Amino acid sequence: MRPFARALLLSTVLLAGPLAAPSQAQTTNRIVVVVNGDIVTSADVDGRRRLFAISAGLQPSQQVLDRLAPQVTRLLIDERLRMQEVQRRRIAVTDEDIAGAIADIERRNNMAAGGLLAQLRRAGVEPRVLFDQIRVQIGWLRLVRGQLGPQANPSDAEVADYIAAQRARAGQPEFLVSEIFIPVDDPGEEPEVRRFVEDVVGQLRAGVPFPIAATQFSQAQSALQGGDLGWVGPEALDTEVARIATQMPPGAISNAIRVPGGFQIIALRGRREVGRDEATMLSIRQVFFPFSTPLNPDAPTPQQVQQLERARALAGSARSCEAMEAAARTTGSDRPPDPGPLRQEALNPPQLRQLVAGLQPGRASQPIIAPDGIAVMMVCSRERRNEAEITPEIARSMILRDRAELLARQIQRDLRRRAQVETRS
Repeated sequence: MRPFARALLLSTVLLAGPLAAPSQAQTTNRIVVVVNGDIVTSADVDGRRRLFAISAGLQPSQQVLDRLAPQVTRLLIDERLRMQEVQRRRIAVTDEDIAGAIADIERRNNMAAGGLLAQLRRAGVEPRVLFDQIRVQIGWLRLVRGQLGPQANPSDAEVADYIAAQRARAGQPEFLVSEIFIPVDDPGEEPEVRRFVEDVVGQLRAGVPFPIAATQFSQAQSALQGGDLGWVGPEALDTEVARIATQMPPGAISNAIRVPGGFQIIALRGRREVGRDEATMLSIRQVFFPFSTPLNPDAPTPQQVQQLERARALAGSARSCEAMEAAARTTGSDRPPDPGPLRQEALNPPQLRQLVAGLQPGRASQPIIAPDGIAVMMVCSRERRNEAEITPEIARSMILRDRAELLARQIQRDLRRRAQVETRS
């Protein structure tokens, strides 16, 4: 039996899946659209659609890339408009801001520092494609927050009223929702936008992760968080969206929902009653043994076999979280052994959630293998908490999010109405 066959093979990396280099035909550059004098080229479209395909774990075949082209072109038009407005208002987004966002993506996906950009390069995607996307997202968020002015800081009275209203809803339903919002700025474009949204729904139901699709395509403020709205009551949703959410089972993805200003897609991740939700909170320690080269499970290198043996030895000998922390200092990995408090029910992918749920505190897991290394985990403590109680910090965040979303849609709509967009055949 091959040395990796007996271990748990579990990839938690964002950019997993087959890679393909661009063909000669794909690299031929031409102007696709002109947005207020700024050009979008075929190379821009190809880079972004390739980034999405790889991020979603899709084989970036020509058929897949062709299907994504109209969606990506529309997205790039909106991004050009947003970036033009960011630049007009002299809102700075530094290289340090971009690097911080990249590091955050790597941390959320258990990737070593530099792992994300390395995977992009292996896939034939220039890191600039991701940098440009992140620059627009950060700049737009700052623009909207800046335009809110004093409303960006909810008063203590507003926070108190919000908390009181939530407590008055005790026992009523609440939904854990993610969203993708696609605007319709011109009624004549509605059939085209509907086709686009329905295609996104099809991709989601075919297995594309919702957070990735939201980050790439959604025009809502929640896009930078993968579309996550958190726990919301029906009153916080559009009337039609709330009606559909009450009928959906957890785990379901909605059809395209017509809402004021555009279309919305929602994923229902959970359901609870206000004031009556308990969560399992975990304290965990992890030890990561990095690979010097990406893993080929059918032909592991001697270094990878050695790391597997080290991981197995630790899994068999570690009996405390202190021992895990000591082991983590010897691996040469920059991943912190303590990832902070975690909610067991929110762990992804499901295989990882099941693995952790079955671990007794103080007992190490079997080795968990990813393309860039092997992890061993241990639960230090597990406790039940009431997570439904809203805090002033959460209340402020929710009030600000709602205000920012309303303003962002208004600004984007105005930008599109004033824009001069010329499509080239």
